[in-house]
Amino acid sequence: MSVVSSTVMTRGVVFIHSAPAALCPHIGWALESVLGEGVRLEWTPQPLGRSFVRTEVAWVGEPGTGARIASAMRGWDSLRYEVTEEASPGSDGSRWSHTPALGIHHTWTSANGDAVLNEDRIRAALRAGDHSALRRELDVALGTAWDLELDPFRHAGDGQPTRWLYRVS
Repeated sequence: MSVVSSTVMTRGVVFIHSAPAALCPHIGWALESVLGEGVRLEWTPQPLGRSFVRTEVAWVGEPGTGARIASAMRGWDSLRYEVTEEASPGSDGSRWSHTPALGIHHTWTSANGDAVLNEDRIRAALRAGDHSALRRELDVALGTAWDLELDPFRHAGDGQPTRWLYRVS
């Protein structure tokens, strides 16, 4: 009798919206350490910053890979990046957003990519009291400030190719 392995897999995308060119090899090495394979990133100029470059790469791996990627890049404060991970059986989808001014933000995501607020975050926002405090708390939970800062960088890369990487366990 043979035993069949049924490893759950998911996929996501790493968007490096802006990075100093000197960090490019380090970003590649961080991705390689998480994905367990060589990574060749194609860097293009970031139109919103003369000394910045951008890239994006799609990945396939086990649930939790997105969190490991975001953690591997968390120490580089000069980066603007997002890491997404699609939902998989037993795991919610997620998005990690990072900007130099705001640091890192995590949110759960639905199948279409919308931010999902869990019960605890909604209750915490309601405890804030008045209407303006509730709005501030919901903006923090939704990552509104991160979206506002990253949006121009997201659109500056429109039309750039996406490469796929696969992690084999």
